Amino acid sequence: MRAYRLEQIRAGLVVGFVPTMGALHSGHIKLVKEAAKTSSVVIVSVFVNPTQFAPNEDFDQYPRTLENDLRALEKLDGISTVVFAPTVREMYPSLENLRDILIKGTFVSVDGLSEQLEGSIRTTFFRGVATVVTKLLVLIRPDFAVFGQKDIQQCIVVRRLALDLLLEPGTIRVSRTERDPIDGLALSSRNVYLTPEQRKHAPAVYRGLKRAKELFSNDGIVDSKQLIDCVLMEAEKEGNEHFEFDYIKISSSADLSDVQKVGPEGAIMSCAWKMGTTRLIDNVLLGFSI
Repeated sequence: MRAYRLEQIRAGLVVGFVPTMGALHSGHIKLVKEAAKTSSVVIVSVFVNPTQFAPNEDFDQYPRTLENDLRALEKLDGISTVVFAPTVREMYPSLENLRDILIKGTFVSVDGLSEQLEGSIRTTFFRGVATVVTKLLVLIRPDFAVFGQKDIQQCIVVRRLALDLLLEPGTIRVSRTERDPIDGLALSSRNVYLTPEQRKHAPAVYRGLKRAKELFSNDGIVDSKQLIDCVLMEAEKEGNEHFEFDYIKISSSADLSDVQKVGPEGAIMSCAWKMGTTRLIDNVLLGFSI
């Protein structure tokens, strides 16, 4: 990859980068298309990163569909893509045993933005994300990288690490969440875990988020409790037994701290919930864009 990237630099080509864990869906493809608009070639990484999974999470079960991913990228007419699919050993060269990956080695932490929301539930998650993204940015040296808004906290963490570590790209681009065109469920590789019954109920959360955004934008409602109640009411309509919420939060767009009222600078409304053993996340932006 270093040799290939050096060739691109010498040729003066603009290179975009889309990091993924594979199991590509139309949301990932949208990110690739976004990157292709302003680049000569798009590098797509496919790497299921073990350091962002806790021991009780789904690292072993996470879908790995590299051949299907390659076929999906090959179908993109007029878009030049290069796939980087490293092994765990290549990304973590000093690792002797996968069981030690969370307790031994060199890690990157973005303190102050990693402990809230997802970080309050998945305590090692953002250390793993920050570490692997740093490695990829240093190795690939893209002109820019594109991330999806669905993982809004990840976007904010990555922007901060790129700033603080003086890394290229200077611009971390964020693309709007890709959703099911019929019911609005945010596309995720984990959606394949949902049973038909769970899949039927899952869009209720986004209906609540969308209703909250409408109340904020159209009616001037800024009270966090009133906005959060929109999600709870939609879940209740579907049946509360279908939803196990980890959190529903309205957070500062600057430091992700909880806010009681949405100020003029805007806020992030985000939630995470389980349906059976499948964990989903979603968010909307209130009064600002990222």
